[in-house]
Amino acid sequence: MQLYSVSQLLKQENKLPEVEVKGWVRTFRANRFIALNDGSTLNNIQCVVDFESTDEALLKRITTGAALHIKGELVESQGKGQNVEILVSAIEVLGDSDPEEYPIQPKKHSFEFLRENAHLRTRTNTFSAVMRLRSTLSYAIHKYFNDNGFYYMHTPIITGSDAEGAGEMFKVTKLDAKNPPLDDNGNVDYSKDFFGKETNLTVSGQLEAETYAMSLGKVYTFGPTFRAENSNTSRHLSEFWMIEPEVAFMDLPGNMDLAEDFLKYVLNYILENNRDDLDFLEQRLINEEKTKPQAERSNMSLIEKLKFVIDNNFKRVSYTEAIDILRNSKPNKKKKFKFPISDWGADLQSEHERFLVEKHFKCPVILFDYPANIKAFYMRLNEDGKTVRAMDILFPGIGEMVGGSQREERLEVLKEKMAALDIPEEELWWYLDLRKYGTAVHSGFGLGFERLVMFVTGMTNIRDVIPYPRTPQNAEF
Repeated sequence: MQLYSVSQLLKQENKLPEVEVKGWVRTFRANRFIALNDGSTLNNIQCVVDFESTDEALLKRITTGAALHIKGELVESQGKGQNVEILVSAIEVLGDSDPEEYPIQPKKHSFEFLRENAHLRTRTNTFSAVMRLRSTLSYAIHKYFNDNGFYYMHTPIITGSDAEGAGEMFKVTKLDAKNPPLDDNGNVDYSKDFFGKETNLTVSGQLEAETYAMSLGKVYTFGPTFRAENSNTSRHLSEFWMIEPEVAFMDLPGNMDLAEDFLKYVLNYILENNRDDLDFLEQRLINEEKTKPQAERSNMSLIEKLKFVIDNNFKRVSYTEAIDILRNSKPNKKKKFKFPISDWGADLQSEHERFLVEKHFKCPVILFDYPANIKAFYMRLNEDGKTVRAMDILFPGIGEMVGGSQREERLEVLKEKMAALDIPEEELWWYLDLRKYGTAVHSGFGLGFERLVMFVTGMTNIRDVIPYPRTPQNAEF
């Protein structure tokens, strides 16, 4: 007798006289109908028990959440909602299940409650769909880069540099917190620490990835990053995953081409391979939208948003042009923006980015050539001396999805920018070496993986698209 997954059984077109399946009980009705799910698909398979010939004590142990091993015959279903079902010939309850205490009952649960039970929340349809989509997205990302000649690089998680210059980093230390060694000035003496210097958890693998791009040509990172930002919003995590390609001999227009092609590929891959999960999440959102006031409802369904990105060419607009559009827009003139736009140099907010995408251009937008003073030190300075070769890609419903730039390849210019920001040269001597030995134009971008998962699934809280969210005052599981 062959062991099948639920997904395999539901795809069968022929009767099978003997099958085995293992999974967890979603519901058990009338001591006869078991809805079994093993995580391989959104859908359950119905297992029909002959309760007259089944031990009563065994039936009492078949409760929501119980793990079962079922043997039987796969036949055409007599009821509605499924093509096939299993006529059970043998059933085994694996382990124990307490129906009184099992928290994930067959009813609607709040997302807050499910976060408190994150170890069990993937037994619900919503979270099993989200995590299957997350898995498929991960595979699609690796496949895209592999198919396009990129090398996968594992950048350090423990680092002595701050790639973003943000300073909001988690310290890594073995020193005694109550009695650390001090230097002659009374400061903590990190030369006595495990690594002999001050170290932190990384906020980005970009700088290290640049070093490999300048020898291997095309590389990418896809790994965990950390930000010690004390923020409890629905869009911030303390631990998250970043995708960061870096390419030698590529300028800003090439970087835009790469990012657009990459995004369209992974979204199309999801449409082709996870349609059941997408359809379910779309219907969930449609039902949710019905409870909102008309003015707050989205004008695009989940799948329409994905196709909006896939089917449209991304509009490329300079920051300066975007500021002019926003300054003269009706929402700005009528003071409907929470953050009004007045002067050149403003840091754009999500409301501005969404206006450009959803109202003005009606397609995804790539903004480029940002003011230098609101962007990172490693971005290439333009000839005007006040803007840099930066780009942000804006999506509907979410705003910024990708941030990237052509990197500053000129040694003296990079030194000047570091000095202006008080970044010590000795801290990044190896990064400066890239500009001394075989320097060349090179570019890359960063994409927060959880933000992409939010866009694909329609989930509105970033804590619901990562298995175990890490946020201020929260490190459960």
